[in-house]
Amino acid sequence: MAKCKTDCIERPLALAFAALGCFVGRHPCVFILSTLCVAAVLGAGFMFLKEIKANDIEDQFTPVNGPAKMERAIVVENFPQSEEFSQLRLASEGTYASLIITDLHGKNILTEAAFKDIIELDKQVKSIEIGNTFENLCAKTKGRCISNTILDILNYNATKVVSSVITYPMNNGKFLGASIGGVELKPNGSEITSAKAVRLFYFLDEEKTNETSDWLNGFLKLLSNYTEQKMVHVSYFTSVSRQNELETNSKSVIPLFSFTYFLAITISVLSCSRLDCVRTKVWVATFGVLSAGLAVLASFGLLLFCGMPFAMTVASAPFLILGVGVDDMFIMISSWQKTEVDKDVEVRLAETYKEAGVSITITTLTDVLAFYIGLLTPFRSVQSFCMYTSTALLFCYIFNITFFGACLALNGRREKGNRHWLTCMKVPEATGDDNVCCAGGAYDKDTRKEFEMPVDSFFKNYYAPFLTRVWVKMLVCLIYAGYLAVSIYGCFQIQEGLDLKHLAADGSYVGDYYDNDDEFFSDFGPNVMLVIKDEHFQYWNPTARKSLDLCLENFQNLTMADSGIPPVSWLNAYMQFGQRAGFNLDNEMQFKKILTAFLTRSGFSQDVNFTNDQIHASRVFIQTVNIRTAIDEKNMLNAFRETAEKCGKLQTPVDLIVYHPAFIYFDQYAVIISNTIQNIVVATCAMLVISLLLIPNPLCSLWVTFSIASVIVGVAGFMALWDVSLDSVSMINLVICIGFSVDFSAHISYAFVSSEKSSANEKVADAINKLGYPIVQGAMSTIAGVVVLAAAKSYIFRTFFKIMFLVILFGAVHGIVFIPVFLTFLGTCKSHEKKQLDLTEHSDVIVYTNHKLVSQNECPDSEYELNLRF
Repeated sequence: MAKCKTDCIERPLALAFAALGCFVGRHPCVFILSTLCVAAVLGAGFMFLKEIKANDIEDQFTPVNGPAKMERAIVVENFPQSEEFSQLRLASEGTYASLIITDLHGKNILTEAAFKDIIELDKQVKSIEIGNTFENLCAKTKGRCISNTILDILNYNATKVVSSVITYPMNNGKFLGASIGGVELKPNGSEITSAKAVRLFYFLDEEKTNETSDWLNGFLKLLSNYTEQKMVHVSYFTSVSRQNELETNSKSVIPLFSFTYFLAITISVLSCSRLDCVRTKVWVATFGVLSAGLAVLASFGLLLFCGMPFAMTVASAPFLILGVGVDDMFIMISSWQKTEVDKDVEVRLAETYKEAGVSITITTLTDVLAFYIGLLTPFRSVQSFCMYTSTALLFCYIFNITFFGACLALNGRREKGNRHWLTCMKVPEATGDDNVCCAGGAYDKDTRKEFEMPVDSFFKNYYAPFLTRVWVKMLVCLIYAGYLAVSIYGCFQIQEGLDLKHLAADGSYVGDYYDNDDEFFSDFGPNVMLVIKDEHFQYWNPTARKSLDLCLENFQNLTMADSGIPPVSWLNAYMQFGQRAGFNLDNEMQFKKILTAFLTRSGFSQDVNFTNDQIHASRVFIQTVNIRTAIDEKNMLNAFRETAEKCGKLQTPVDLIVYHPAFIYFDQYAVIISNTIQNIVVATCAMLVISLLLIPNPLCSLWVTFSIASVIVGVAGFMALWDVSLDSVSMINLVICIGFSVDFSAHISYAFVSSEKSSANEKVADAINKLGYPIVQGAMSTIAGVVVLAAAKSYIFRTFFKIMFLVILFGAVHGIVFIPVFLTFLGTCKSHEKKQLDLTEHSDVIVYTNHKLVSQNECPDSEYELNLRF
């Protein structure tokens, strides 16, 4: 069988780890104290946490350079906020409070009894006096507060609701689509016969920020204590509600972290415990969890010192780091237990580092690189999470090979002295019949290694032989085909977009408001602004106007545009005015001469930027309909932007943009899929390169890359079947998936090519024997690290749990089921020919190295000795 020589990086790295293990084993106290000092100093960065928290929804959960943000800048530049308030013309959502009132029993809300309650509630809201009165803070037009159209129609008289004729959606030129919901009309008419909901808005002056903030808090306090009347149910919302709920959400997981830490320690201690009072690894497991905690403290503190924004999504990172750090700990403990117990501690640690160092380096590099690639995403929440998590993983790796390795060395010294794990008192060596509390230190006299744990024996004696049978391999292949089929089916069911109500906690008043909004007010969507930004567009030219009319007609013909409601167009109104008054508006001078007077009197002054005798920009508005789902939002945004592009290609081009404040959030649909695919492709290629460099077998590296793709497809498919949408939150988890899907398969693949066994089946059995239990331990500890998030009241944290559960589950199954079977289909290319002497009595043999005598029980002092020893 030909031998592969692809270990030019792996072998020197393994030897370097052996040297590091020797050094750590000789000076454990130095590494422990230095790690604690570094963590304490960097941890002081948490004093800046409050200052650099970044929870602004728009900043964190919308694309950084989204087209809508650039479109908004154009709108703000050309149409600054006027003293005369107009909800239609807002460039932002505005500052407001809102109520949705429905009948308590789901019946018609247009009744006298219901409107008595509504009018009374309206009075209570307008009577709020916290800091200032509503009358002083409200948004005004013509000196009066903006009122609610439905109450104006009834003149605030509940008795008129039965006798008044209200048409829908237009009533005497007023649009009621956003005010009355769940409407039923007379046959072949527009008169309302019944409705299920009424919505009221209370807009405030955006310039009075501090005072309006106090008033909105008073509004929330009033409604939170509001006692339901006999006839109506009230849901409420303000322009600051989402932000407040998001900040509350981030605090809700803090209590869960202490429980997670306790759970991780418990699982680690139980899985590393033995009945032997000397060989048990209770303290090692405890300090392994502590090492992960110190890594979080130091890394987060460092980034806080550097001023890196701390987004809400970062709050889930410590749960993840805890699981990952413990995973590497299990690998190192497993390697330690396979060393000979009568060797010096530093020699055992050198062999442990040589065996485990490259493996955990591969997984750390892939995890960290995956997260750093996540920085390419246009969502700041993802960028922040990836930066904090990748840095924490680096610290976790460094602390594992320094702090935890030193703890392992001190524990090794205790074991070598045959001391009790709790009292550190010397105990007699166990002979087999001794009380486990009074004697210990037993080991296999034949192999001179620690006795295998029962679970290790299961993988060696039962699981590995079972998995390498021919019929089992065929069954595994069939199961994998089924897994792949279901996953691919799920991928076609993925929904896009982050529903803003998911930023609030379960049971929040925000969710109730959004649910009612979706149920009763989805017949009409946003009133979209079309901004003509061409300074040279000739509005007076009949040909240019015809081109603009054709453009508007294209918009009106879209399925999501309401053809029954004409566009709100200053130009159409101006041309009709000119025609009635006998002006020749086809003449440029005449057109511009009376334009200012018309705009002032007609109420269109905010729709035309007319300065220095030039029209710099103008706008019209088109009403949309039936925007009920995220898909509808995406389709509407794409259709409007595509139509705008087509307008620029007409015979007389019309250079325009489309805008609505909601487009800021809709922009995620334009980038979410492309950026997710970009991250996955780039990261997968990077993983392949790392695997080729550090796993000394190209075919095994390809299997690792295949495992990445397979796990990603599985997670993406099953997350869709688990009601998780593809949004900026789940994108974070798919970035995690890229790195973590490597971990288990990389461990197994590296063990496979490093094995000295002859056949592929034997190599797989050897790899499973070495790493089967550590992989199960790592999977259990990582899931334990995030399982408490399943109980969180936040969609963000529950989504994190769901996808992490899928990633770890599928990654572990690939690592101990699929990949081992697939590896048996390969040849048995060895990683390298180990230059290790076949020694029968390891503790007594002396080998000659560079004219010096070196005992096998001593730590090597040079690379030449390392090559001979290992």
